Amino acid sequence: MVRRSRWLVLALFGTTVFGTNVSAASDQPRVLVIHSTRQETQLPLIVDRDIPQVLSKRLAQTIDYYSEYLDPARMAGPQQERAFRDLLFTKYRHRRLDLVIAMQDVAWDFVRKYRSRLFPDTPVVFTSRNSNVSRPGNTTGVISEINLRPTLDMALTLQPDVRRVFVVTGASSRDRQYERLARLQLRAFEPRVTITYLAGLPRAELERRVAMLPDASIIYFLLFYQDGNGENENPLEFLTRMTALANRPTYSWVDGAMDRGIVGGRLENQSSLVQAVSDIATRILQGERADTIPLSTPDLTVAQVDSRQLRRWHIAGSLVPSGTRVLYAEPDPADQNWLQLAVVPVSLTVVVLTAMVVWTQRRRKTNDSPFGALRLEDRLRDLGRQLLKAQEEERSRIALELHDDISQQAVALAIDLQRIIDSSTEQVRRIVRDAQKRVKGLLKSVHDLSHRLHPANLRLVGLVSALSQLQRDLSRPGITITVFSENVAPILPDEVALCLFRIAQEAMQNAIKYSGAPNIRVQLQGETQRITLRIIDDGDGFDVASAAGKGLGLLSMHERAQSVGGTLKIVSRKNAGTRVQASVPLVEPVAHVSQTIAS
Repeated sequence: MVRRSRWLVLALFGTTVFGTNVSAASDQPRVLVIHSTRQETQLPLIVDRDIPQVLSKRLAQTIDYYSEYLDPARMAGPQQERAFRDLLFTKYRHRRLDLVIAMQDVAWDFVRKYRSRLFPDTPVVFTSRNSNVSRPGNTTGVISEINLRPTLDMALTLQPDVRRVFVVTGASSRDRQYERLARLQLRAFEPRVTITYLAGLPRAELERRVAMLPDASIIYFLLFYQDGNGENENPLEFLTRMTALANRPTYSWVDGAMDRGIVGGRLENQSSLVQAVSDIATRILQGERADTIPLSTPDLTVAQVDSRQLRRWHIAGSLVPSGTRVLYAEPDPADQNWLQLAVVPVSLTVVVLTAMVVWTQRRRKTNDSPFGALRLEDRLRDLGRQLLKAQEEERSRIALELHDDISQQAVALAIDLQRIIDSSTEQVRRIVRDAQKRVKGLLKSVHDLSHRLHPANLRLVGLVSALSQLQRDLSRPGITITVFSENVAPILPDEVALCLFRIAQEAMQNAIKYSGAPNIRVQLQGETQRITLRIIDDGDGFDVASAAGKGLGLLSMHERAQSVGGTLKIVSRKNAGTRVQASVPLVEPVAHVSQTIAS
């Protein structure tokens, strides 16, 4: 009851404070998305990233976009449901909503139940796993039934010697729903393989089991929102930990699991689902009535494999079915130039590039025809770009080895320690508990180092979300880090996103280590053909002129900006803080979305 009251107070406060803004922006299309899971899980991240961008671009105006999250895995029961209903009523009763989107069945069931009170005249777009779902008036949706069979069929094609399949899922109501579906759909594979369900186990027990699976077996990961002890989990974070530990290959059914240690599967593409929802939402916001639009039933699955996992588990590439998307493949050695055959140490790279640039500038001054020098300068810039690419590829390889080798061994050691705790005297238990704490610290250090070496989530969630994660990773007591973005497209060209991420990473680390700044602000500003990154701190500052050329960090930031045709400017004075500004060109215009996150 206390929690419910707090929600109502906050909602009333928000309505009062922002009432004027709502009126001023009444011409904006207002879209409310209700999610079936909590905010930090995969699908809400993609939905909240893509839908406002797509709709703003198609309608040529900024969308007034709202998101709410049911999170039944952690807040189940009729009391929480009613509190959520009252919260939405209080927040949106004075706002005209042009469209409500219910993502997945939990949200759609909720909207159907309370629609007459909350959104009686508002069109609704829903997504559902059930082809027989009811469809009230002024609604339409996307039907995407789950088919778990193609992934297992693909796994047995890649590993024809497999005789046992271990299906992993959790203990929440949502986890159990997927378990029931798997038992129904995968039954057809018996007696070809023996299927064992590791369902609803305590996390420690499940981790022990997957680390000791027999030969000729694989893991099929379904979902894991809660373990058998009632501990809530983020499914993808749990999957990352589990695949590092598992002694056998893992497969799954949704593409959010890629780059989390799985081999692959016939995977549901969540971005395609969001695109299908956006297509229908656009038509409704352009004036069509929802119930005149037929239900959409697209095939959202794509066969995908991770080439790194094929190598890890010694799975022959010749067994990969035709038409399968192979991700993270290394270039054919025959196609690599000499720069990509080996990684050049960063210090040597900087020295060589600096010397060649100086030589080029001197030659230009004495050359009657500057065109040769300009062409040489272009070749030098291309050289720097390829060197940076080779460096990132090596970082990615090292990060993978940390994840798949060192991390896996450390997790296995932690499980062995847990087994000793469960069976030893009290004195031995204390010693082992101390050792276990050190192992957990080692695991966190390996995870953090792997992330710093190669930000695997950059391509998936975009630059803004990756910077927000970096903000959380670098936060320290006494230091406030704020990330702000405006008019930034959800997905930028890979080279641009990586360039700006690395510059921000270097500048933020320098501010934390050397400036003594209590406040660090990271700002991303998008324009039609350009994006600008600013990192501003109120620390001690430094003499930029005297520092130039003395550290690899400043040189690498300059080189990264120039490698994508951008510029870097650093302004700092003693006791007056530091401002790092990188500006790089974009190929395509950015859409409109704003976000502020404070640590």
